[in-house]
Amino acid sequence: MSSIQIRTTSHQQMYEVDFVEWIDQATELLRQGKFSELDIENLIEEVESLGRSEKNALKSNLSVLLMHLLKWHYQADKRSSSWIRTIDEHRERIRLALESSPSLKNLYMEVFDQRYAVARKQAARETRLDISTLPAECPYTAEQILDDEFPPVSED
Repeated sequence: MSSIQIRTTSHQQMYEVDFVEWIDQATELLRQGKFSELDIENLIEEVESLGRSEKNALKSNLSVLLMHLLKWHYQADKRSSSWIRTIDEHRERIRLALESSPSLKNLYMEVFDQRYAVARKQAARETRLDISTLPAECPYTAEQILDDEFPPVSED
């Protein structure tokens, strides 16, 4: 029993000393079924953090995508291939997130309007357009913004 306590303490201490080694040890302890030797407290915290990171990434990608769609529609004279690449990249990031974690679809719908409000402010700042120029309500549906044909991928 004392060897378990020593290894538990060792695993707990490793968290502060070398995070990657702590992960490697945790993985090996899980594979071996040695659950009593795991640093459970920090393991729970890290797993929760992974979920938060995925959710935050989805929100961030949605904001960037919406902002660039607004810029695309409201500053047509400044359209560029870099805007198309940004739109494509963030669409793909969102699609991959929804594909690998289908439960994020609920979050996507829940935060859509909130992320639009953020994107609207960012677009107004970047374009120097008066915010009232941009619609208060999102002019795009949640489905449209993930559609590769919306807006047209060719420049005007």
